[in-house]
Amino acid sequence: MNLENSRILARAPARVNLIGEHTDYNGGFVLPMSTAIYTSVTATARSDRKVQVKSHTVGETCLFDLDDLYPGANAGWVEYVKGVAAELQEAGIALRGADLLVDSDIPLGAGLSSSASLELSVAKALLAVAGEDIASPELAELCQRAEHRYAAVHCGIMDQYTLACAKKGNAILLDCRSLEVLQVPLPGDAGFILTDSGERHSLSDGEYNKRADECAAAVTLLQQAASGIDLLRDLSADVLEANRNELGDVLYRRCRHVVTENERVQRSVQALANSDLQQVGSLIDECHSSLRDDFEVSCDEVEALVASANSSEHVFGSRMIGAGFGGCVLSLCRADRSQDAADEIRASYAAVSGVEPWQHIAKAAEPVRIASAA
Repeated sequence: MNLENSRILARAPARVNLIGEHTDYNGGFVLPMSTAIYTSVTATARSDRKVQVKSHTVGETCLFDLDDLYPGANAGWVEYVKGVAAELQEAGIALRGADLLVDSDIPLGAGLSSSASLELSVAKALLAVAGEDIASPELAELCQRAEHRYAAVHCGIMDQYTLACAKKGNAILLDCRSLEVLQVPLPGDAGFILTDSGERHSLSDGEYNKRADECAAAVTLLQQAASGIDLLRDLSADVLEANRNELGDVLYRRCRHVVTENERVQRSVQALANSDLQQVGSLIDECHSSLRDDFEVSCDEVEALVASANSSEHVFGSRMIGAGFGGCVLSLCRADRSQDAADEIRASYAAVSGVEPWQHIAKAAEPVRIASAA
């Protein structure tokens, strides 16, 4: 089908990371899946070299020229779109002007990779308007570069790779250094509940990049004491303990989170293969404690929500997801009790927060795709 003269609808799902947080930019392991809430981009070709993008989500319209692309002075939402267009052109794609209409049912700033979903859906739409396509791994890496250069967020590859490559019904075990992907079937009796704390974060406000900078600083110190450490992925527990004093308290705890989190990812893959939901729940709880205490990316609202979720008799474990500082909490339960658990979590959190939280029962969905063209 020739899509370049069509009205095109591209859709990219949200990302739910089961476990493996703040390990991706350290070259480690992650275990994410997609879920069936989407960013949708409707695209039609223009006769000029302009891209007009209107977002229903934020209620704004922006216009830019494909021949005059450079990072803006701030990291507003349109920078993600501009960055994707710029990276596609640098990759040799002859883009055409387009009108883009963006809509999304992914809560912004909730830890569900709304930015990566925007990037992937825009990229797929612009490629279709141009009558082109590129392989999913290349598309993921291109969108990551766009976020680095235009949105000024030093993100890892997890979000983009998940939305490009994770198959329906599966999580993926992603090695964020080699980019090797293993599709991990999810047990049919596993239920995943997302509940929004209502607290919002911005990845460009400094705290996310500060954590990445702290990890890089730790690597620099460790390289003076041990060989073969290019990323925190290379750090063993023994070498970490031997260099505790040199690192100091803060960098030691940042490293300890990454080392133990990589171990938890591997143990979770095995527990899922054994359909051992109790074990997966325990690992999810351990992940949350590490994010709170060692990586220090939690907040009062998230802590209240985790306590509310874990008070349900149906829940095996709960943790914050995403970069932290707010957003959603993931809770694991049995699939046939998902609605019961969700109702209990909602009522408990509403009682302590005074607000009815947004919720979603997650099911591993298809990757980014062209949904229709007419």
